Amino acid sequence: MSNMSYCRFENTLEDLEDCRGEMTHCDSIEDMGLTARELSSLEMMVECCSEIVEMYETMIKLKS
Repeated sequence: MSNMSYCRFENTLEDLEDCRGEMTHCDSIEDMGLTARELSSLEMMVECCSEIVEMYETMIKLKS
């Protein structure tokens, strides 16, 4: 389900914090017991987050 534009980042942050919380209980990716689909989604999420960080840093630099 999509987030409403006025709370997109707030809601997504809560979901990311939930994912991070799950990861803190595991020593490895294998310990997480993910299905192939969930593992693929995790990998895509990490790539997406990396791109978001790059875009954010670019925007901050342009603002200065």
